[in-house]
Amino acid sequence: MKNGQGYGDQRIESNRYRVSFSGNSSTPRETVENYLLFRAAELTLQNGYDYFVMSGTDTEAQTRYQQNVSAFGGYGWYSRYAFDSVAVGSSYPITEYQAQAYVTLYKGKRPAEVTDAFDARQVRDNLGPLVKYAEKR
Repeated sequence: MKNGQGYGDQRIESNRYRVSFSGNSSTPRETVENYLLFRAAELTLQNGYDYFVMSGTDTEAQTRYQQNVSAFGGYGWYSRYAFDSVAVGSSYPITEYQAQAYVTLYKGKRPAEVTDAFDARQVRDNLGPLVKYAEKR
């Protein structure tokens, strides 16, 4: 992860990872969750597996408030003090999302009865066109 944004993953067991994705204030929740799924599919295929099961999936929103203050001052003859001023302020929320899950990797055909199981190739093929990689500097 760079600047607290992007992918993070940690191998926990030979076929199990903790995966996360953190977006910035311009990244919608759905995009963060799609990137998490995409990264899980990448890890599955890179390690020679076919499908994965997600558990402990969680998406958190972190909201902070940006404040803007504008000051207007009176410098003229009618000002009691040289630096009289009036401040006008506003604030607006900035929300950043982070999603994480435990991902267990498996070989073979995805079992239809396991609702949290994903075919890694299908996920990669369907979400791949939506993924934008950061520019390398």
